[in-house]
Amino acid sequence: MFPVGPAPWPRLRVLWALWALLVVLLAPWRLWAIQETQECTWQVVLNNLESVGKNDAIDHFVDQELYTVDKVFDLLVDAPIDRDEVRGLGADEWERPWSCTLLGSGHLLTISLQTYLGFPYYLKINYSCTGEVSSEALVRKGHLTGLKPVVLVTFQSPVNFHRWKIEQLQIQMEAAPFRSPAERCDAEEVCLMSWYTPMPIKNGSVVMRVDVSSNGLGPFIPNKRFHVNINGFLERGRDHELQFTVGNELFHLIPRHFVNVPSRPLWYTVDQTPVLILGGIPEEKAILLTDTNFKDFFLVELSIDSCWVGSFYCPQASFTATIYDAIATESTLFIRQNQLIYYFTGTYTTLYENNHGSERWVRVLANECIKRLCPVHFHSNGSEYVMALTAGKNEGYVHFGTITDGLVSFKLLPRDRSVCNAILVDNCSITWAVFIAGDYNLLMLVEIVGPTSSKYFQSVITWLCSTPSQNSSLTVGGEGRGGWKSGWVPGEAQATPPHCCVHFAVYLPARGLEFLMILGTESYTNFPMVPKGMSYNPYNNLLLIWGNFLLQSFNSENFIYLADFPKELSIKYLVNSFRGDMAIVTENEEIWYLLEGSYQVYQLFPSKAWEVYISLQVLQQSSRYAPNETMVTLFYEDNKLYQLVYLIDNQQGRLIKRLMPVEQLLMYQQISKEYVLERQGSHLTLSFSNFCPFTVMRLQELPNPQIYTRQERYRAQPPRVLEPWGFHSENSLAVYQGLVYYLLSLHSKYDKPYADPVHDPTWRWWKNKKQDQDYYFYLANNWRSAGSVHVDMTSYEKIYDLKAENELPERIFLDKGTSYSFSVFLTTRKPEVQHGPSFQVLSPVDLAVVLADPDCIEAMVKEKVLVNRNSVLFWVTLSDKRSCFDQGISGHHLMKTSMLVKVLGSSGHCFQNTNRGPRMQSNLMVPVLIGCPPGKRLAFDITYTLQYNRVQNKHYFDCVKVDPEMPCFLFRDIFYPFFLIQDLVTGDSGSFQGRTGSLIWTTENTTTTEDLAFNIMSHNSLGIEWLCLENSPCHDTIPHNIFAPEFFFKVLVSNRGVDESTYCDYQLTFLLHIHGLPLSARRAFLILLVSASLFVGLVILYIVCCLLSPYMVKVCNILRWKINSIIGLESNYTYSTPSDSRAFSHSGTVSWRSSRLNSRVVYKGAEENKAET
Repeated sequence: MFPVGPAPWPRLRVLWALWALLVVLLAPWRLWAIQETQECTWQVVLNNLESVGKNDAIDHFVDQELYTVDKVFDLLVDAPIDRDEVRGLGADEWERPWSCTLLGSGHLLTISLQTYLGFPYYLKINYSCTGEVSSEALVRKGHLTGLKPVVLVTFQSPVNFHRWKIEQLQIQMEAAPFRSPAERCDAEEVCLMSWYTPMPIKNGSVVMRVDVSSNGLGPFIPNKRFHVNINGFLERGRDHELQFTVGNELFHLIPRHFVNVPSRPLWYTVDQTPVLILGGIPEEKAILLTDTNFKDFFLVELSIDSCWVGSFYCPQASFTATIYDAIATESTLFIRQNQLIYYFTGTYTTLYENNHGSERWVRVLANECIKRLCPVHFHSNGSEYVMALTAGKNEGYVHFGTITDGLVSFKLLPRDRSVCNAILVDNCSITWAVFIAGDYNLLMLVEIVGPTSSKYFQSVITWLCSTPSQNSSLTVGGEGRGGWKSGWVPGEAQATPPHCCVHFAVYLPARGLEFLMILGTESYTNFPMVPKGMSYNPYNNLLLIWGNFLLQSFNSENFIYLADFPKELSIKYLVNSFRGDMAIVTENEEIWYLLEGSYQVYQLFPSKAWEVYISLQVLQQSSRYAPNETMVTLFYEDNKLYQLVYLIDNQQGRLIKRLMPVEQLLMYQQISKEYVLERQGSHLTLSFSNFCPFTVMRLQELPNPQIYTRQERYRAQPPRVLEPWGFHSENSLAVYQGLVYYLLSLHSKYDKPYADPVHDPTWRWWKNKKQDQDYYFYLANNWRSAGSVHVDMTSYEKIYDLKAENELPERIFLDKGTSYSFSVFLTTRKPEVQHGPSFQVLSPVDLAVVLADPDCIEAMVKEKVLVNRNSVLFWVTLSDKRSCFDQGISGHHLMKTSMLVKVLGSSGHCFQNTNRGPRMQSNLMVPVLIGCPPGKRLAFDITYTLQYNRVQNKHYFDCVKVDPEMPCFLFRDIFYPFFLIQDLVTGDSGSFQGRTGSLIWTTENTTTTEDLAFNIMSHNSLGIEWLCLENSPCHDTIPHNIFAPEFFFKVLVSNRGVDESTYCDYQLTFLLHIHGLPLSARRAFLILLVSASLFVGLVILYIVCCLLSPYMVKVCNILRWKINSIIGLESNYTYSTPSDSRAFSHSGTVSWRSSRLNSRVVYKGAEENKAET
């Protein structure tokens, strides 16, 4: 049995009951007031389009294609919806941050560009409260009292920042009430109802957090977070039913799968994994799979071949179907069965331009004997990683796996020879490996076998994956228990020696105080030291080596032995929150707790505090605890520790996820240990010792968070419906979908080289309709809006002024030289006054700020004692030291570090009571990311550039074909470019001083870079004169029509190596349209020669024609005379019949006269010619 609770239920002793009663009595009076009210909670499920309005419909996020809602927008004929603006978008104006149907090239379909689109799912929102009131009645009551849920969707940044833009994007939406049409009722006007919002998706993001809160009206409902992730391992069959691509779903949980089964760790890439998997089901090739962080789950039997290719070099002696190791990444699942590993890539069209989804499980390293998979918890350089440790013939090697866009590749490290040969030993084995992505270091826990197999010691070897470093070693242990060890491990490009070799003693140190610094001079016991694994936190550089002991180090060289952990126990795995605390699970399923930065290890289960907590749960008749229960796994979610537990109650088994009450257990431990019974009169009274040095702790003067958290937030409200009860229809919900999609598409389109006149993505939406806002408002107030829907322009905007919530942000981004300041207010328990020549009040509390990298960041703390309030105020300023980061692209390759704010002597002793239970105080750990923050960009200020060029050049000539998105500039004019540094998060926009350079222009500015390759341009520069000399791309441009030639310059602007005020490497590449380019001298001479030749030829031809014209006239007259004579002669013969004698006579007379006249003219002309001669 491996229970996490007492089994069977213990009899409550008087003392345990007394402690439980004391815990209840010590609760503040405000908690009694909260308990008297109904405890309510939000309920959120996913519904597809066909499930809207259905009561029990629950869907999973499978479909990733959008659909058109163009028909409902056709009804809005008189609304502020600019259809031409949407239809006018070209394929080159769109990027792919927003999900749509994809082509092979990765561009959006043309039909999608011409329509409003909707997302494939809605969020259905309800709430329930404790008590006997039905949920339907509660929802109706909330609607009638003005309650409206507010939904905040946060998109997780993608792993591959080379393909996708790194941004912290959120959209805040107000839910729309919708009356269910499934059932009709005449008794009530509202009947069944729910609230709905669109569930948007974003290309590059498959993990979404949904935070639901109240608008402040109606009942009090605490905020709640849900995880809505895309499941790429589900697909729709021919009958449109969902089915798994990795195997077959098993619909029954059998007790033998969980009862008496040891717990196992849950491994995944932190914050990036949409689907979690968990193996360890005995003798079954099945896993637990979830896309909601185990709010619900599936038991799936995997469709793998389950073959075992054991051989003489594989030490495994038996075959089992159990999946031992399971690791989940952003798009790919890894499992190990026996000595074989498999992977499966999900279908995620929002991540890849081409679908890399697997059709079946892929077996890799088939000829290797893999004894263990090791996870890499953080991604780096646009990829995720996993490591496979070998046994048998390749003992001493690591197979290093890289996952990029769903493509998996493995490399054998080291390349040339094994770790054993590198450290000059005959026999060794790699027990564990940790990859430090920020430093590109690989830590390996190596077991080195001595001359006799019974004697061995452990060594931690750091292999530099990038550049070699100076070789160093450290011995952990006394003389004779280790030694200096040198050697080198070959890297990918060149051989690099181990950076650090740490050797462990054979035996554990003798216990003394809470901790012991390992210096090599301490005394040791006869209890052997058995290391099993390692854990590393990149934010505070804390390396933990664990086994039947705990060693911690902040520099991987100097180690501290935590003596509080019993040597009789052996750690099975660690669960790290990476936010300052961790949980420890031992081989006998005990749970321990450690606060990073402290040396005391707390036992959570089994403990007296756990028994007190269980007793209280029995009194409350909680359904989340049972007499017989088994822990399946332990994991962190949103900085809270959760258990996945299999319960057996009334012979019925079920698997549930429940919160591990760390704060309550620590508080109960204090109460159980430190209490005194004192007699006062005739009765006994209890007194307790409170070890917390303060009573009140508040954070004050916090700055606006967005500039540090880099969260971009949009706000969208549902369109107003002209319905008496305010209920939406399917058409109005479709309009809501289209509006949210278009708002997010404007966000995507805004990231372009040419800056808009107004620094706001929504400006383009309403720029042509803003003047008619009062008119649309008039139509809505008079219920005359088209389609019975009114779209308020002010309901779709970007928020730049979020306020702080009196708590430290989730993370802090620091640019070069920037700082973050706040204050900590503490009310102390006992003031200390020093009397003497000068009256002085001493601070009874001390505030410490622990920095993970003091060479990179610094902290300044100022103290002010408030005597009259028995309080102390500390001002804390965290600053970057301008020394640990080079220039980089926005959001790329950020350096991880952290700041820990703690009150001395308060770790594990101070708690704050909230409506969600006690919350630990005095240890505030904040991750800090140093580098160029996301959301900063460089843009071409076309508006001011046109204005300034028009003033300086006294004119402006645009192209014949005017393009408002890309105006033209004349070649012969001096060009004065201006650029903007725009902050997409805060809305700030300012001028940029950077550098531009090329062979196609020149400038009178004399400031250049050190290598003389680029001219440094700024707003004070003298402008650019276009040259287009020989061998330049714009030289000798051929015109295609009668107008002067045009040319598009591709301009690169950068501040790298010039601007020392920021870590940001602003790089802008944009097209510049220049017209009126001159021809080259050769082509101009050729055109001149051809033109002159044509002109001279025409002149000569004219002269010749003038000289020969008289002769030409004479020849023409003779020809005319002969032709007329022939015609007249033919006429005389034609009319010679008697019947037409009259006609003949008339005709003959006319012909004769005409001939006579012509003869005279000819004769006269002949005489004139004769006289001239």
